[in-house]
Amino acid sequence: TRSCVLTENCFVPISEIIAVEETELNKKQRNIGRWQKMAKLHAFTVYYVKKARNHRWRCSDVTFWCVDEHLCNQWMQALKELLEMQKSRPKQLLVYINPYGGKRQGKRIYEQKVAPLFSLASISTDVVITEHANHAKDNLFEVNIYKYDGVVCVGGDGMFSEVMHGLIGRLQKDSGIDQNNPKASLVQCNIRIGIIPAGSTDCICYSTVGISDPVTSALHIIVGDCQPLDVSSVHHNNTFLKYSVSLLGYGFYGDILKDSEKKRWMGPMRYDYSGFKTFLSHHYYEGTIAYQPAKHTHGSPRDKESCRTGCYICKKSEKQLAEQSKEHGLKHEEGEEEWKVIKGKFLAINAVNMSCACPRSPKGLSPAAHLADGSADLILVRKCSRFDFLRYLVRHTNQDDQFDFPFVDVYRVKCFQFTSKLSEDNESNVMDIGKKRFGQFCRDHPACCCNIVNSTWNCDGETLDSSAIEVRVHCQLMKLFARGIEENCKDEAAHSQSSIEQLL
Repeated sequence: TRSCVLTENCFVPISEIIAVEETELNKKQRNIGRWQKMAKLHAFTVYYVKKARNHRWRCSDVTFWCVDEHLCNQWMQALKELLEMQKSRPKQLLVYINPYGGKRQGKRIYEQKVAPLFSLASISTDVVITEHANHAKDNLFEVNIYKYDGVVCVGGDGMFSEVMHGLIGRLQKDSGIDQNNPKASLVQCNIRIGIIPAGSTDCICYSTVGISDPVTSALHIIVGDCQPLDVSSVHHNNTFLKYSVSLLGYGFYGDILKDSEKKRWMGPMRYDYSGFKTFLSHHYYEGTIAYQPAKHTHGSPRDKESCRTGCYICKKSEKQLAEQSKEHGLKHEEGEEEWKVIKGKFLAINAVNMSCACPRSPKGLSPAAHLADGSADLILVRKCSRFDFLRYLVRHTNQDDQFDFPFVDVYRVKCFQFTSKLSEDNESNVMDIGKKRFGQFCRDHPACCCNIVNSTWNCDGETLDSSAIEVRVHCQLMKLFARGIEENCKDEAAHSQSSIEQLL
């Protein structure tokens, strides 16, 4: 006879087992069927990842029991040894919680939904409740970050940005890298960041996992997932301003942010209000953009090849970029490659390192943007009628090609520079490039009647003071506790009787 009974026929890889624990059977369990006459039963429970619809993960469990205590202990020991071999799993984490973000639920979400799972998986944590802006960033320059297997931020995109700036900045400082040099080759950050979504906007979590759900994100951290991520550095006149991983937006998205900052008392609703107000104002801005095409990439913004778990485009592009750097060196390569220059009047200038998908826009601003291919998608929305601009915005909510408009251009780039017509820095590098090298101008330039004000750059939900910027993409500069968006998640959920392979 079998020494273990399994109530469900299930299979799950070892990599998705969370924990194995000895279990005390209650009276009801001991009196089941054929075990009624047995004097004593021994049991253990296996906790594992159960995949549900829409990329949602949950912690499920199955209990095995038998009369042989030695055999029961053997099984537990064998499973625990297999879990110990999962070297990518974190054992010690540094956790930052923003108690003020979103609906002020960060602390409650962590304590009720996340901490019990970390405890179950035997992960030790040092928790810091942030008390003011940049608390986490400043703290990361002081603590011994090298004793941790990762850093977890509980909050929204703003909290993630703070932790990212702290980690990357600390590593550059420790390595003697000058962040103010826009052409500096930055040191890769191998300390992974985990995101527990609890903010007003959780775009980064949604674009890298497929859902903004605290339990799902906690389970990705526990199993030790790793997703490389491109990071863009933003400079002005050889002065470092910010890092960006999702959206750099000038014009429409910059104006929304600038207006919404004055209405924080409205909570998340302020984005809807400011968005509608900005759309009605229909401001456009005149400026000059110079960019270098990302020739190393194996995709294009309109090829409909979405970035998914194990993305082959990201892997090929990384390899190609590494080969180019090895052969030519960064400075030589940039000096030789051609700059493209465009002048015009724009309603929006957007540069995205990822799709920027969210529940309202499931495909995002650039559906085929990749997380780790060393490039950004530069989207230029030229001056057009209010009705045409509305048609463009509506495309973000459906399956249609949102770049299929005569007033929209999109380019895959590795770096770009922008100067507004009214920028104080009229002698910036981008103007020099335009004067010396190229004359590719848009059809409505140099007609005047432009707005007499500058817009604001929206850098991952934070404003930048300067409108004239230089942006460079750093391939896979950092890593997340994520695995990208998995394919066929709905199909997997249809067979959700998934679990542990029959042990006997």
